[in-house]
Amino acid sequence: MFKSILLLFTLCTAAAATTTFTYHIAGDDPGPWPQILSSIGLTKAAGGPSNLFVVRNVAPGSVPQWIQRIEQGAIVVIEGESELADALGFKAGKKHVLVRSIVDHRAPELSIVWETALEIPVFDIPKGATVFANERWDGAPVMAAVRRGSGAAMWIVAPPGEQGYERFPYLLQALSDLGFNAPFRSRRLWAFFDGSYRSRVDLDYFADRWRKAGIGALHVAGWHYYETNAQNDAYLRSLIEACHRKAILVYVWLELPHVSEQFWADHPEWREKTALLQDAQLDWRKLMNLTNRQSFAAVSKGVKGLIERFDWDGVNLAELYFESLEGASNAARFTPMNTDVREEFKGLHGFDPLDLFQSAKPDPDRLRKLLDYRAGLARRQQEEWIGQIENIRQTKPDLDFVLTHVDDRFDTRMRDLIGADAARVLPLLDKHDFTFLIEDPATIWNLGPQRYPQIASRYEPLTKQTGKLAIDINIVERYQDVYPTKRQTGIELFQLVHVAAKAFPQVALYFENSILPADLRLLASAAASVDKLEQIGPRLIVDSHYGVGVPWRGPAMVNGRVWPVRDDTTLWLAAGPNVVEPAGTEPTARILDFNGNLRSASVSSTALDFSYQSNARAVAVLNTRPSKMEIDGAISDQKIQQSGATFVIMLPRGQHVVTLR
Repeated sequence: MFKSILLLFTLCTAAAATTTFTYHIAGDDPGPWPQILSSIGLTKAAGGPSNLFVVRNVAPGSVPQWIQRIEQGAIVVIEGESELADALGFKAGKKHVLVRSIVDHRAPELSIVWETALEIPVFDIPKGATVFANERWDGAPVMAAVRRGSGAAMWIVAPPGEQGYERFPYLLQALSDLGFNAPFRSRRLWAFFDGSYRSRVDLDYFADRWRKAGIGALHVAGWHYYETNAQNDAYLRSLIEACHRKAILVYVWLELPHVSEQFWADHPEWREKTALLQDAQLDWRKLMNLTNRQSFAAVSKGVKGLIERFDWDGVNLAELYFESLEGASNAARFTPMNTDVREEFKGLHGFDPLDLFQSAKPDPDRLRKLLDYRAGLARRQQEEWIGQIENIRQTKPDLDFVLTHVDDRFDTRMRDLIGADAARVLPLLDKHDFTFLIEDPATIWNLGPQRYPQIASRYEPLTKQTGKLAIDINIVERYQDVYPTKRQTGIELFQLVHVAAKAFPQVALYFENSILPADLRLLASAAASVDKLEQIGPRLIVDSHYGVGVPWRGPAMVNGRVWPVRDDTTLWLAAGPNVVEPAGTEPTARILDFNGNLRSASVSSTALDFSYQSNARAVAVLNTRPSKMEIDGAISDQKIQQSGATFVIMLPRGQHVVTLR
């Protein structure tokens, strides 16, 4: 009995010692620290244990206690000049420097610019300290850390800014280097992928990296594979197989009316036209006239062949509307102006829409007719292509389907600029089974993370199918004046992902190649969404809406039963409230990874049972090969693929109960 109690205590203590669930802020004004720390899942300590502290104000006489706390294992963050900073060896000198730009050693080539320059003293730092960032020109330290005993102190030269990311984008990564471990993980992120950026890479290495970063599905640029090509086809098949081995789903990403480079070259007669009657080669997309019935039939046949040739898990029909963000004010980019569209419009309204662009001042009523017609045409084409995908799903019933549509509720100009009208499209969710992926428009990329709950609130009145809404975050170089970095990275990225994950059931990132390497370690934690956390002795009480991963080593019980869904470092929980505590017995069979919405799981000496729901196929990675598998009570002959020491099973789309013996 004593040995069992000692074992449970040891397991729990080890888990608590390596994972930080809460933080404490010393000082009356918390500043931006709650936004910073919550972006990777930390919650405010409410009288319980914590080993992460932000000391904004040092109470008189408390310095010895803070140093003792650090030496006993705490990580303490301090800002600028203070008695505690001085005692730790961070001493302000007489020389001052004006800081406008800094260099973070994690990404020295990255331009980090402060919107407002700040004059600071040049600090001496303690011997043996690690410098994470310097002022760009004079080299003065601005972020550094020193280890004391079994803990560490992180020092920053000034507060991090009102939003939390204005000055030190990689502050959380630095804390991670000091031994801080984020409390939760998600593996539900989607990421867009363009193979032209990854043509000569180790696909197994990248698949492993993507999965560790929390990516559950890759949306692969399909236009590169539209025509059959032995080399391209072999690469794509290898990509899909590598992803499936790591429980990553793969969707074909279509960007109609762009079809492919070869299709554009072969069919000049079907090219879309701008209002200057030029071929619509706009940015990287080369647009085809899908209103033309011959063109539509040819593209439909090609898309069907593309989907049937490969082992896709889903289809993403993206951005099927018209150019451009300048709308009718730029005739050189305004589409569609092909002959078929012009003739149809003229039959409806009695004039050629081209006349509007040949007049110095177009008639506003006539222009309104064109813009309304254009939005209706976009919706018509979207419904037609939804029908095409649904026909293909008749023979491939496990395919998921996603419609990516730019937001026009937050930035209402999108309807007139590009013909996007969500209010016309969302009723299709009542008739068709697909996810409506809302794309963040370029016009609001400079705004902060709180735009995502606002976007969500504007779509909720438009559909009862709110569980089918998703958000796409564009991780790109922004054209606006933004600080401290042109591309979202570090704390800003984590805040964007975390707030979006709370506002929407699904978050996608554009795109895989634009996520900076420094962000990969904490990305999965930013995507995790937990509604409640409580730590009571050896127990963790975790309530999450979509399920979550909890850092854990050794066997565990969940809600009083031995839990079989765990790898060597993470316990994967189903959605809802869960009570987690150490167990004394390790189950023989375990699910190491699962890509689907886990509903329940249990294990006995002879069987492992679990239930799930998934919009696409679900992938289970097991530690042992089952001798028999049942799905919904019937014997199944699903193929089991061995991958090293693990075994991978592709399971059907929908809601199912699985028994492995």
